[in-house]
Amino acid sequence: MNLKDLKNEWISGLTQPLMIAGPCSAESEAQMLETARRIKESNAQVSVFRAGIWKPRTKPNGFEGVGVIGLNWLKKVKEEYGFKTATEVANAHHVFAALEADVDVLWIGARSTVNPFTVQEIAMALRGTDKPVFVKNPVNPDLALWAGALERLLGQDIKNLGVIHRGFSTYQKTKYRNNPNWQIALDFKSQFPNIPMLIDPSHICGNRTGLADITQEALNVGYQGAIIETHSNPDEAWSDAAQQITPEVLADLIGNLKVRSTNLAGFEGEMGRHRTLISDLDFQLIELLSQRMKISEKIGKLKKENDIAIFQPERWKVITEYATQKAKETGMSQDFIEKVFKAIHEESIEVQNSIMIDKK
Repeated sequence: MNLKDLKNEWISGLTQPLMIAGPCSAESEAQMLETARRIKESNAQVSVFRAGIWKPRTKPNGFEGVGVIGLNWLKKVKEEYGFKTATEVANAHHVFAALEADVDVLWIGARSTVNPFTVQEIAMALRGTDKPVFVKNPVNPDLALWAGALERLLGQDIKNLGVIHRGFSTYQKTKYRNNPNWQIALDFKSQFPNIPMLIDPSHICGNRTGLADITQEALNVGYQGAIIETHSNPDEAWSDAAQQITPEVLADLIGNLKVRSTNLAGFEGEMGRHRTLISDLDFQLIELLSQRMKISEKIGKLKKENDIAIFQPERWKVITEYATQKAKETGMSQDFIEKVFKAIHEESIEVQNSIMIDKK
């Protein structure tokens, strides 16, 4: 069996869209129970309560989770408020402890996904479990690494699989803590359409601003739900305080979400016409880009013949200023236009580099 053959019918038995919420970290029994109580009393459509029991930290001496004792608090949440429970596992020890505590849903974090040895250890410890196991995308934008983690789990006869899109690390400063890089996640959905995908707006945003927008964007493109960090007193949270929200804010956020239909019945003709026009424009774009690169080749030859450096900062400044101006004139997103021009410029440099190193 391969990933594309999985049916993943397990998720149909849960409330749709699947909403997982709870604190970034379990801090105390009182904190856990109060958060769960308020989520329940707010009528937020949450079916799974999450909490970090073990917390991987970038630097030592930080709060790394309360450990096994927190699993008892998750049990109490389940007993008193009826939520299914979820936590992250990062090694075999975590797996055995979580399974013994009967945690209902497990996930592998981004820092673990990036290491095949770690994923293999976790997969072997989970061998044969029928509990749902989610895999967060790796911290770096690597689709093959993400899929490979799921294949390791499937290789251990773990079939109730899902993924969590939590964004990707970037050295560039953006409005996101972790850049969504939607295309990578959508490529994953395209390759493995039967594997449920949740959005993690908390880790993408890194703050409370934009959580609703990111979650709605994900539902608009067919995600099956979200995992949102929720705390009884976010400002006093021991980890990731800035990105957590209260149960009441969570209830409002979920209540205002709109789930889009995937049924095109009655719209096929009109949708088909629009898609035909887009296909035609896409073809024209490719033709234009091809012509542009041929001109880049000529420029590359001139630079080689005259020993001129490929990258010309002043020229790049002109290009970016032009892109900004055209974005304003057309009403398009400046970020989008800059990304397009940057990609074109990088390819142009590659073309010219290939000419520079050609010894013919």
